[in-house]
Amino acid sequence: MLIPISNSARDYAWGSDTLIAELQGREPSGTPEAEIWFGDHPGSPSRVDDGTGRPLDRALAEVGVEPLPYLLKLLAAGMSLSIQAHPSRDQAAEGFAREEQAGVPRDAAERLYKDENHKPEIIVALSERFRALVGLRPLAETRRLLSSLPGRPGVRALAAALDEVDDEDDAAVLHRVMGWVLSGEATEVVDDLAAALTGADADDATSGFAAERAVLRRIAEQFPADPGLVVATLMNLVELSRGEALFAPAGVLHAYQDGLGVELMAASDNVLRGGLTPKRIDVPELMRIVDTGTGPAPIVEPDEIAPGVFSYDAGVPDFRLVRVEATFEAVAEIPLTGPAIVLATTGDVVVEAGGDRVELVPGTAAVVIAASVAIGGAGEAFVAQPGRR
Repeated sequence: MLIPISNSARDYAWGSDTLIAELQGREPSGTPEAEIWFGDHPGSPSRVDDGTGRPLDRALAEVGVEPLPYLLKLLAAGMSLSIQAHPSRDQAAEGFAREEQAGVPRDAAERLYKDENHKPEIIVALSERFRALVGLRPLAETRRLLSSLPGRPGVRALAAALDEVDDEDDAAVLHRVMGWVLSGEATEVVDDLAAALTGADADDATSGFAAERAVLRRIAEQFPADPGLVVATLMNLVELSRGEALFAPAGVLHAYQDGLGVELMAASDNVLRGGLTPKRIDVPELMRIVDTGTGPAPIVEPDEIAPGVFSYDAGVPDFRLVRVEATFEAVAEIPLTGPAIVLATTGDVVVEAGGDRVELVPGTAAVVIAASVAIGGAGEAFVAQPGRR
């Protein structure tokens, strides 16, 4: 069974004015377009393109298909998303039960846990450059970054706070400093760091942090007086090229900066924010679930499982993502572990399953309910499906 689906772009303020429109080959709408959701998530279920306009969750229920364990998105960032982390499954279940018992309405602005699920996510770059802040940089490198900036009092205070105390390791230092900064008690640090970044030469390659300083300067301009600037300064900057991917597991801070990508995540809406947002930041709850361990960003290397077929397996049971470079000469046959969604991103893609056939152009998608799906034509498509359990 093949079910063509579509959805409208969501106009979050951080979205791009052009990237999704360019992918779909249409004129920009004139407002930021941040995401298009492909799936049955109740927050914005896709529509079934059969003339009825039914939401996908209803259409799947009618044929006996359980809710999808994942949500597929086109994501286009024109400016930084909020810094955020997602809970583990156990943390989500505990937080959800706590808020239910407290009687917090599920649609309340102060509600943190909308469901009992975790929300790991993977994103693959579609633009030639996709920048993101992901995970926390080793402290020695952050100290070097700060030393490359003009030595304003707040910058010196931050550098001093990042020194280890007693038997602290890097994770403990970062946990302490993040809690302090987000508490609102470090306004001088935020202001002086912003001023130092504005006054520094962002193109100075001798610092070794030219790219980081340019991104942080942009954040300081877009989010004045936001303590998330300090958190961003502690994070790894990643620049993905087209086809490269990164993974954000439970507890890992991340904030996409700019570019177009295909994002796949567990079907959850649980977000704990850590800055660069006007939305609520629950500092104690964030510090309870955040992973302040340091190290490189979690990059996912694609595995070419067949000619022109690349698997991005993050090792979670909720989802698995496959990218297909379709050609007329060789049709790719993809075995499926459950209901799948095929999303075209370039060219003209032909999708066949169970005797049904649809043609997809960039930015359009179809749900596949079959043991396998064949993808041909000439273009690129992504296949989202449940992971291996």
